Formats: sequence, structure tokens, C-alpha cells
Amino acid sequence: MKAMIVDSYGDVSVFRETEINKPIIQKGTVLIKVMASSVNPIDVKIRAGVVPAASPELPAVLHGDVSGIVEEVGDGVDNFIAGDEVFGCAGGFKGTGGALAEYMLADARLLAHKPKNITMKQAAILPLVSITAWDALFEKGNVAAGQKVLIHGGTGGVGHIAIQLAKWKGAEVFTTVSSDEKANIAKSLGADTVINYKRETVEEYVEKYTQGKGFQTVFDTVGGTNLDKSFQAAAVHGTVLSIAARSTHDLSPLHTKGLSLHVTFMLLKIIDEASRKEHGTILQKIAEIVEEGKLKPLVDDKEFLFTQADKAHEYLESGKATGKISLITSWK
Repeated sequence: MKAMIVDSYGDVSVFRETEINKPIIQKGTVLIKVMASSVNPIDVKIRAGVVPAASPELPAVLHGDVSGIVEEVGDGVDNFIAGDEVFGCAGGFKGTGGALAEYMLADARLLAHKPKNITMKQAAILPLVSITAWDALFEKGNVAAGQKVLIHGGTGGVGHIAIQLAKWKGAEVFTTVSSDEKANIAKSLGADTVINYKRETVEEYVEKYTQGKGFQTVFDTVGGTNLDKSFQAAAVHGTVLSIAARSTHDLSPLHTKGLSLHVTFMLLKIIDEASRKEHGTILQKIAEIVEEGKLKPLVDDKEFLFTQADKAHEYLESGKATGKISLITSWK
């Protein structure tokens, strides 16, 4: 089968198209005819070689997010049959094969049936960001109806999903963006209040929207110095959620306010086989919410073929994307 592989880790030039062996079905797996994928920051980090603990052995097929059609079902799989349309974040990491190929062998526990009301391209951008947002908001943050939730990066991959899931749960959602265009998008996704962080400081919007008390839950999808701003924006006894905590910070605000800090790293449940079923369960719930019309994926206008994986990675690294970057198969 055709695939995009990397023989070494480094800049975007490491991708090359080649022929590799088609995966052989195994117990507990399904073979997917791949239709689409997406590029996430973790895919870029793996390609660059900066997260060796999560990186597959070389030569490797990268990318975790996938949507496609079940070609073959292994022994022990009773929730999928050949012809089913599925989606999931099912590989491209340590011990697994990736999505940038004609076929992908995936642990059935990491998959769910694709929502019927969206395209393969739309479905392929959902898995990693939806699982991440769900785990942070509900498993770690216990977000509930009526809470004031601040989500940083409201039009980013995880952020745009987090807005919609928090609204689905009944929270009052505030989000930060960098432009009027992104503000309009965030409002269309259901955000109650949109804050342009280039025009208002943390002190100003905390005073304006919470009378200086702070937000009960702050979800930081940005990282770096923005995590410090999240500590600043949180209420006393509040909760800060992060998906980007590979940095050094002064934790004094956590002590002063009695804050809780929770970090989500969804790849752990892929690498740890015992936890994989949780991902499939979350994705099935995500599919139901999508079919209810309460969650819609935000796809950037630029579309790439698998053979343009280098260009897709460059575009993500440019910081110009709004929502998620999609890739569709190069091989029919």
C-alpha cells in the first residue's frame, strides 16, 4: 500500500511517499480504509523528534486522527463490521501505526462510529481534540451547569470544541481570542462572552465579568505564559485545566488561592493499552452530541492531501490556522 513515511525525525522535509506492506488484521483490531486525517500539535512535535517517549519506531507512519471505512474485522471485535464508517485517534504514536497511509490497523477500543451528519473530513478532525476537551472539562474539571468557565484560545483545535461542550453541559462560557474575526467565530460556536486579550488585560476582564472574583474554571489550551494568566484569572478555590504544561511557572498563586491544577495528556490512554476503551466510549458520546446538532467541527479553509503532509505541518506551525487542519487521502 502507499503511505507517507518518515525515516528520521526533523523538519518537514522528512516526509516521503513510498510503498509499504499492508497491515495484517489481528485480534481486537479493525483494518480501516483511510479517508481523512488531521494534523495536531503533537504530530508536529513527534515529527520534529522532541517527544521521544511517545514516538513510534522508525521508519514510521505518523498522525493519530483518522476517519474511514472498516475493511476487515479481527477476532474479538463485536461492535464493528466491514463497511462501517468510523473515526478515532488510533495511532501514529509509540507502538502503533499512523493514519497517513491507504490503510490503518487500529485497536477497536479507540474507535467509534462516525457521526452520520458530517463528512469524513469533518470527522477526522474531531478525535484528539474532542477527547482532550472532554477529559479536561468533565473528567478532570467536573464542569457543571451554571458555572462560569473561561476557555483560552476559543478558535483553536481544542478550544473550539471546549466552548461547545461546556455550553452543551449548561455552563456560562467566556473565551479569549486575538481578533474580531475570531470573536465572531467564537460567538457562532456558542460562547456567551468573547474577550479580545489584545485589548483587555486579565485584571480588566476579571473585574468586568466576575466583579473581581475570578472564574470558577479556567481551561488553558495555549500554555506558556498564558498558564500564569490562567492562575490570575481563576477564583479562590477555583480549578485550572491545562493541555500544555511543559514549562516552568511560579506556583505561588495556586497556594494563595487554594487552586487545583489538572493536566490532560490524552496520548497516555493510547500508549497504556488498559485505558484505551475510555477513548472509544468518549468518542461515541461525542458522535451523539454531533448528531444532536450540539457540536460542529471547525475546519480551516485550507485543505491538504496526504502527500502534502509537509505543507500541512508548515501551515500549523505558522499559527495562521483557524480551527483544525484537514488532510484527505491521496490514494483512491
